[in-house]
Amino acid sequence: MTPDPEFESLVPAQSFNRRNFIVTSLGAGFALAVQPVMAQTAIRTDDTGLLAGEVKVPVKDGEMVAYRAAPKEAAKPPVVLVISEIFGAHEHIRDVCRRLAKLGYCAIAPELFARQGDPRQISSIADILAKITSKTPDAQVMSDLDATVAWATRQGADTDRLGITGFCWGGRITWLYCAHNPQVKAGVAWYGRLVGDVNEFTPRHPINIVGELKAPVLGLYGGLDTGIPLETVEAMEKALKTGSAAARLSEIHVYDNAPHAFHADYRPSFSKAEAEDGWKRMQAWFDRMKG
Repeated sequence: MTPDPEFESLVPAQSFNRRNFIVTSLGAGFALAVQPVMAQTAIRTDDTGLLAGEVKVPVKDGEMVAYRAAPKEAAKPPVVLVISEIFGAHEHIRDVCRRLAKLGYCAIAPELFARQGDPRQISSIADILAKITSKTPDAQVMSDLDATVAWATRQGADTDRLGITGFCWGGRITWLYCAHNPQVKAGVAWYGRLVGDVNEFTPRHPINIVGELKAPVLGLYGGLDTGIPLETVEAMEKALKTGSAAARLSEIHVYDNAPHAFHADYRPSFSKAEAEDGWKRMQAWFDRMKG
């Protein structure tokens, strides 16, 4: 896999030390910041017929913990990277991996905050944003995802059929990775931020990379999302029309009555009809690379 040198040139070089890996195990359950969990709507997918559990992915400066779920009997299943919200690879993200594995994918959710801290153990969303996500460089994330793809290849998964999906923070990363790695065939971004402040950790945002998209992205957004103004979604739709070939194949669907995190079945924001429709759209989108 060859990272995009144009993208790499626009993010600062990063150097990390092994002692900076704070998270070495995923633990169990949901992040503290989302407690209490909406037990009546939270989906729980079993692991029958799956190879599911923690794995260690070699990265440039050590080992990163991740969750992998894949069908036991499948030979060379296609791969989907699953990128978490700000809460890390907690139980909801692991369940999403199992859902995808039941559809025939090798789904991998790397703990991309492993060096910065454990968001699952922080009870305040504001503290997670201030202490962890704002200090996680895009360059580090792109490198860790490249390492995850390389690991999946060594495990016998088919990374020539590679997709990526992410939620909230992970939705933004989905857009960026589809501009970074030419191996990706399709991306699905659930309510990922499209614009934002520019700094050493986040030098560009999705709206800035439409000319470099290498895989078409399906964006799923809520019309009542107070954190992602509709005007930014509309600006992204306009920008995609003048972007790369993959950008022009990309689509954005807005659910008029859905809030942010409408797919999060464990939170009060869960919107069942919109989440189920988005999941169907995601499956159809990934069919283009599943073969």
